[in-house]
Amino acid sequence: MDNNKHQEQSEADRKSANWQDLSTPIYGLFVLGILYTLYAAHQIVLPIILAVLTSLLLAPLVKKAWVRFSVPRAVSALVLVLMVLGGIAGVAVVVATPVLEWAEKAPQGVSRLLVGESVIAEQLNKVSESAEKVEKSMEEVSASGDKKQPTTVVMQTDSWRSQLIVKARNGATGLALALALTYFLLVGGDRMIRNFVRQVPARHRRMVLRISRDSQQEVAQYLGVMALSNLVVGITTGLLSWAIGLPDPAVWGLVAGLARFIPYLGVILTIILLAVVSAVSLEVFWMMALAPGGYLALTTLVGFFIEPWIHGFRMAINPVVIFVSIFFWGWLWGPVGVLLAVPLMTVIQVVLKQIPRFRPVYRVIAR
Repeated sequence: MDNNKHQEQSEADRKSANWQDLSTPIYGLFVLGILYTLYAAHQIVLPIILAVLTSLLLAPLVKKAWVRFSVPRAVSALVLVLMVLGGIAGVAVVVATPVLEWAEKAPQGVSRLLVGESVIAEQLNKVSESAEKVEKSMEEVSASGDKKQPTTVVMQTDSWRSQLIVKARNGATGLALALALTYFLLVGGDRMIRNFVRQVPARHRRMVLRISRDSQQEVAQYLGVMALSNLVVGITTGLLSWAIGLPDPAVWGLVAGLARFIPYLGVILTIILLAVVSAVSLEVFWMMALAPGGYLALTTLVGFFIEPWIHGFRMAINPVVIFVSIFFWGWLWGPVGVLLAVPLMTVIQVVLKQIPRFRPVYRVIAR
């Protein structure tokens, strides 16, 4: 009898060991499957994620309007969604035309910024003149011969304008779906969370509620502080652009403020943009450096001193993890992924912190 029990125990231990050996590859395949699903179904997944993050930001306002002023959730949610839609439309109208105009001038600004009126520019002009002479001589040689002229084949492809129209149409459709879902989440999201918690085992209910509450608090705090500081940066940059004589200073202030929602990468791109615009518009070198240099100093001051003073601490995610997440989500979902990288990492950090099994991972990515 004892031998049979010992054999059964040994068999159970062997099966448990085999399962543990297989658990890691299975988890890896599970993660790869999720990533592939996120990539393949991005047209469906992106509006849902955008709606969830937006509802996390706006839900405290809807709740406060109901508790203090007895405003129905349906009314306050509709007002907030329309305000978000109006803000997005206003930004698009203000920024689109000047940015498209300056995109045509960008090559001239880059060449002037990098080359200028130096010896390098003269050498490049000589090289281009020599290339034109060689091209003319080759045309004369080919024209004097009796060779049959080659047939020109024209391939029709979609222009960049048509591709831009298609992408804009898809983006507008996704935005409309995200805003519609945001409205329904603001109206009935709390009820859905309560119903979900009731289906969770009793020992896990408190953890689920903590994850929901902390995610909402962290995302709202991050976006609120960033919105306030970016407003200050945008206004100051616009005033600086107006003072030194840049055209469309309000547009550059708006771009400078919005770009800071993308940590590190947005600041770098804005500095390059301001440098190009200054190189095209201004004549004196030290004035060309005022806008990009002033924006760099301003963002450094705000990022290292003012923002930590407002909410008492910096973001608890390691900067290396933030930088990698920007590239990862950007590769997965494009520009929208870059914009959502930090809010997504904030929610992921909250989930890792609340689940005991994943706390070692949280300690690795935290500051």
